[in-house]
Amino acid sequence: MAFLRACGLSELEENTPKRVELDGTPVSLVQTEGEVFAIHDICSHANVSLSEGEVEDCQIECWLHGSSFDLRTGKPSGLPATRPVPVYPVKIEGDDVLVSLNQES
Repeated sequence: MAFLRACGLSELEENTPKRVELDGTPVSLVQTEGEVFAIHDICSHANVSLSEGEVEDCQIECWLHGSSFDLRTGKPSGLPATRPVPVYPVKIEGDDVLVSLNQES
């Protein structure tokens, strides 16, 4: 599984999504609850960036219609979204946040 450097760990703020693009794929990185998560940055309900939403309880909320997605699984926890968004494996090496675009779910 190939990992790409997404950013430095020191660039992430707790509960504040950061949008990055890896090989043309928009990814939202979130540091929360002691972990770093990588989730596809486009809402499955509307073509908007999830990284512009808020994070709470390991969920990221789409700012446009209010759907929330679990950062661990990508599954929506409420309407209007009904389809999950991809999540990606993350590993930390020193200050580097590395992401594999091979989907976990």
